[in-house]
Amino acid sequence: MNMLQGWLIALISFAYLGALFGIAYYGDRRADAGRSIISRSSVYALSLAVYCTSWTYYGSVGRAATSGLGFLPIYLGPTLMLTLCWFVMRKMIRIAKANRLTSIADFIAARYGKSQLLGGLVTIIAVIGVIPYIALQLKALSSSLSILLSYPEIILPARTTATHWLKDSTLYVALTMAAFSILFGTRHLDTTGRHEGMVAAIAFESLIKLLALTAVGLYVTYGLYDGFTDIFARAAAVPKLASLLTLDGHYSNWASLIFLSMSAIMLLPRQFQIGIVENVDEKHLRRAVWMFPLYLLLINLFVLPIALSGLLQFGEGHNADAFVLTLPMLHHQQALTLFVFIGGLSAATGMVIVETIALSTMVCNDLVMPLLLRWKWLGQARRVDLSGLPLTIRRWAIVLILLLGYVYFRFAGETSALVGIGLISFAAVAQFAPVMLAALYWKGGTRAGALAGLSAGFLVWC
Repeated sequence: MNMLQGWLIALISFAYLGALFGIAYYGDRRADAGRSIISRSSVYALSLAVYCTSWTYYGSVGRAATSGLGFLPIYLGPTLMLTLCWFVMRKMIRIAKANRLTSIADFIAARYGKSQLLGGLVTIIAVIGVIPYIALQLKALSSSLSILLSYPEIILPARTTATHWLKDSTLYVALTMAAFSILFGTRHLDTTGRHEGMVAAIAFESLIKLLALTAVGLYVTYGLYDGFTDIFARAAAVPKLASLLTLDGHYSNWASLIFLSMSAIMLLPRQFQIGIVENVDEKHLRRAVWMFPLYLLLINLFVLPIALSGLLQFGEGHNADAFVLTLPMLHHQQALTLFVFIGGLSAATGMVIVETIALSTMVCNDLVMPLLLRWKWLGQARRVDLSGLPLTIRRWAIVLILLLGYVYFRFAGETSALVGIGLISFAAVAQFAPVMLAALYWKGGTRAGALAGLSAGFLVWC
């Protein structure tokens, strides 16, 4: 009997999102009362796991199914960054706190003479560069929902570009994400840029996606097979799969992927928001340097077994990005299938909420507000009370960013694997690395040099 009816999936999904909002609301109330619930270092370390999005949850298995161990560099980079270069993050935290900086655009602009032009350029690059990454989350959510609604049959979603946009469920997913992002991040104005409730909610969702991926991994590894040894032995007996168990031919691009991911863990707007802006005590970094790499190890522990199991049971031609969801569906594990979907919903939602809040802050502070105040004919500079204007700008910015993500999904996102879409955004934010390092360690860096470097890098990326 099929218990996974559409109404039940919607009810549980909204109940979970409501629980996340409840945690965020409680966290904000406690912060207002001076009793922070994110004062524990483990909460900070878990919140950093917003790095693990649908790309990790679904896309890592898809990449492992085609390149074996080739999915690892995306997680080796952050591990190396936190274990070997943690002092860079500590310096960024100290500078951000001392200067009350609320975004990566503010940070870079402040270190080069408080240049509004530079802050605006960083914002434009960040928004355009991260749009594909937001499209990735919409694609993963839409695809997983479509697959789940076909239960007990496994019907992979067809291309929807021929579907009228008003009939495309992904549009409504995007608008729902926009509504929750607005509720999470723009209910009130905080000059510090902090959202303690949001951090608590992200720490919780990090646990949920880890538990869900571990649950399906344990089921596949020890429920369908007799452990790691059994899966690897069966894969080794198939020539096409045996190559996935070796490093041959996969290490040539590891260096570039490790560099991109080392940059991303600090320079993606959401990572800067969580890791730098939302940090309440730099001592929390001490636990994060080992706890976050441990989290990355645990969440990727079953990636290769799930990929190999999917290839053994479905063969080639099946969408490997969907193995995490379709393997329990194949064996009619309804409860596990629903839990896996909620884990994927959690991974996508967490990323979208933090990313859009971070980007909307940048759009407001470094693009829209400076223009409104500069254009005298608008009369904004003469207004006595501007307190409500930033919130309005941020809310509309969130809606616009998610709609741009949907447009990218419609015209480009469906033709690419999840990992490929994510790497586009990683390459975009890597443009910030030279400017950021120069801001931290080179006093000779100039505004003109920063503008020239960012502009050239962005043009190459485009």
